[in-house]
Amino acid sequence: MNYLLKSISFIFHPLIMPILGVQFYFSKTRRFIPEQLGHAKLISIGILTIVLPILLFFLLKTLNKVNSIYLRDVKERTLPLLMNCVIVFLILQRVLPIDEITELYFFFVGILCSTFACLILALLKIKASIHMIAASGFFMFAVAVGIHFQININGTIALMCIILGAIATSRLHLKAHTPSELIIGAFLGFMPQLLLVNFWM
Repeated sequence: MNYLLKSISFIFHPLIMPILGVQFYFSKTRRFIPEQLGHAKLISIGILTIVLPILLFFLLKTLNKVNSIYLRDVKERTLPLLMNCVIVFLILQRVLPIDEITELYFFFVGILCSTFACLILALLKIKASIHMIAASGFFMFAVAVGIHFQININGTIALMCIILGAIATSRLHLKAHTPSELIIGAFLGFMPQLLLVNFWM
C-alpha cells in the first residue's frame, strides 16, 4: 500500500497536468485545428512544462537551493514557483497567444494565477499542496470544456474525482501535507479556472 500511494504522487505529478489539459482539449474540441499545429503545441508545451523544470530543479539542487524534489520546506518553494511563473508567462506569450486557441490560453492564465498565488503563500510561509493545485485546475478545465462543447465527459469527471481522492490520500499518507494544505491547494487550482471560464465560454 505504501508503494502504491507513493507511486500515485509520481504518476500524477504537477508537471504533467498542463500537458494533460492540452491533450484533453485537443481530443475533445470541435474546432478544426491542423494536426501539425496540435503536435507542435504539445511538443513545445511538453518541453517547457516538463523538461525545462526538471533541468532547472537539478540546477537548483546543484546550487544547494533545494534539498529534494519534494520541496518539503516552504522556503525551498520560492525559486521553483517563481521560475514556473516565468515559464507559464513565456508559454502565454510565445506558444499560446490569445488569438490562436483561446480556451488553452485562459487555461494557462489560470495556471499562472494558481502558481502565483502559491508563490505568495510560500513567501508568507503558508504551504499549499501543488499536487492538488494542478489536479483540481485540470479537473475544472475539463468540466468547462465538456460544457462548452456540449459533450459527455461523465467518465472523465468520475475518473478525476477518484484521482483527486487518491492524490489527497497519497499526500496525507506520506505526511507531505496536512488536510488544510490540501484544501488550500484544491481551492487555488479550482477557483482561477472557474473564474476565467467567463472569458472564453
